Amino acid sequence: MTDPSSQSPRADDALRSLAAPEARALGRAGALAVLSELLWPAQAACAALAIGGLLSGPAAAPGLAALGLLALGLLVLGGLRAGLDALAARAAQSAASRLVAGVRGRLIVDAALQPPTAQSPAPAALASLAAEKAALLGPWAARFRPAMVRARIVPLVLLALVAPFSWVAALVLLVAGPLIPVFMALVGMAAREASERQMAEIGSLNGLLVDRIAAIADLRLLGAEARAGADLARASESLRMRTMKVLAVAFLSSTVLELFSALGVAMVAVYVGFNLLGELPFGSWGAGLSPAGAIFILMLAPAFFQPLRDLAAAWHDRASAQAVAEEIAAAEAQLAASGTILGAGAAAAPLPAAPLSWRGLRVRPGPDAPPIALPDGSVRPGQALGIAGPSGAGKTTLLAVLAGLLRPEAGEILWGARPLDAQSADAFRAGLAWVPQMPRFIDAPLAEALTLGRAGDLEAALRAARATDIVAALPGGLAARLGDLGGGVSGGEARRLAVARAHHAAAVLVLADEPTADLDPDTAAQVLHGLLALRDKGAAVIIASHDPAVLRAMDAVLTLRGAP
Repeated sequence: MTDPSSQSPRADDALRSLAAPEARALGRAGALAVLSELLWPAQAACAALAIGGLLSGPAAAPGLAALGLLALGLLVLGGLRAGLDALAARAAQSAASRLVAGVRGRLIVDAALQPPTAQSPAPAALASLAAEKAALLGPWAARFRPAMVRARIVPLVLLALVAPFSWVAALVLLVAGPLIPVFMALVGMAAREASERQMAEIGSLNGLLVDRIAAIADLRLLGAEARAGADLARASESLRMRTMKVLAVAFLSSTVLELFSALGVAMVAVYVGFNLLGELPFGSWGAGLSPAGAIFILMLAPAFFQPLRDLAAAWHDRASAQAVAEEIAAAEAQLAASGTILGAGAAAAPLPAAPLSWRGLRVRPGPDAPPIALPDGSVRPGQALGIAGPSGAGKTTLLAVLAGLLRPEAGEILWGARPLDAQSADAFRAGLAWVPQMPRFIDAPLAEALTLGRAGDLEAALRAARATDIVAALPGGLAARLGDLGGGVSGGEARRLAVARAHHAAAVLVLADEPTADLDPDTAAQVLHGLLALRDKGAAVIIASHDPAVLRAMDAVLTLRGAP
């Protein structure tokens, strides 16, 4: 049998591309499944010879020794089939697990290496794609792929084995068998469309949930919790309805296809029965069917339809996987088009302290923005350099380029005499600390979020950043969890904790982007004190700021003029 569906060559190409790393393993699983199925005719022959001989009368009945051998053959073949089935299922499941893990890994790595200007999929959409949606590739690989291999080979072999006994029985199977793939193709169109709508609803619900969680404080202040809950309830109900439609298509299609296979088996059984009774004395090549031949045909008829029934049961897995594969392909293309940061984001030993200099930099601050020229500059260990300039002049862009997070179109960045490039970027960033306006923290106890697994004196780092009082005021102290955005502390406190993290890391280069923006003078002074303490320890510190107090405290100031 061949795959009758030509619904979406692009989706099938995407599926094959995703499954390419596991193609050989999935092929072995399919071969084991086919081999297991092809042992059934031998089992059927053993049973048919034994039962048929007993039904033929004492003269033709096999002896006890022959019956024993036939029974032993039946049992041995049955055990061998069970073992092959187990091996095939294990191989298919293992390959499916590796396939899903590989797709998830590529999506996560590609997303992690995106530059700040990347127009990649939204985090909620990407999380949904890597989690719930990618998991739908597993059933396709573990169930549909082996079922398709069996459906292409086993029915043809069984048809060839039935034909020498009865061309009528073979004709019935030949006519009834293709009806199942044909109806699967028709049903598959509706199933895939329903699956695509379900995938879209899953992504929408995830995006809505993440947006509402991020804005939960504002929703409470505005008294809009009930409205937000109603929005989530409507989105959940819409997803429920889409899911029920997918299930309805799957169950109804399986029912229809089961009906065709049941009718095919029934027609073969009716013909065999009437042939044995002499009512239909044709179709068996000039002689009536023997009891053994009739039993053999009856045992092969259900086995002829079984691979097709398994394929029908797994057909909605293919529809779901097609919808997901196209979405994954689009996401991977979008991630690839956005470019990557310098380096691989791998762990590396930090480079020793050295002067940082740059010259001739031209960089594109956005995908569609024209490139801008950045002035040359340098900073040495133990020096604080301020970056001044109007909004939009490129201060944040310069910091991103110096961190290796944006690739310049021209120019060079030197750490001592070593250029910042793909080979040196990971080691360069290993000694770098980043202090943004909105610090982020990993979902872990505060002590782990500040140390990131590094050894060192955390208490001394907190004192240097003037952040000991922040920890003391938190329920649980260093065991408290702040969450991604630092929930439970103010913006100024989060920045002081970020400075403490830089102290603990013993950073040799510190990049701070507007660290005192929107802070009261006292809090701004504390943040600035912590940054200057890093300079006094020997770090090179670069601070982009509008704050005159910050710029006055710098050892040197580089002014960006912006676009004319």
